[in-house]
Amino acid sequence: MMELEEIAKVFTLSIGSLVEGVAALIIAYAALRAVVHYVKNSIIPDSQPGKLEIRLSLGKALALALEFLLAADIVRTAVAPTWNDIGKLAAIAVLRTLLNYFLDRELKHSESKVVPA
Repeated sequence: MMELEEIAKVFTLSIGSLVEGVAALIIAYAALRAVVHYVKNSIIPDSQPGKLEIRLSLGKALALALEFLLAADIVRTAVAPTWNDIGKLAAIAVLRTLLNYFLDRELKHSESKVVPA
């Protein structure tokens, strides 16, 4: 029979994989949606949404996916982490946080360009 620590480790690794899968689904859906809208916009130039709105929508989805990926990394490191695991998590967290920060800045800048209908 598995001891409690092993069960907790398997459970948290499974949750981490599930959360990472959600992030992958968000990215896949947003990318597919952006491609469909882009192709539609290329064929019918005045169709909605416009290219800037497509970009904003994709950017928001990527920012959300980054949050899910960071959450997955945190969950995976939750059970009996080594100093090496903590160091990797810190590096990943810093990189993903910086990516998210600059993506958020770009989104806010781009949203200010969108003329309300």
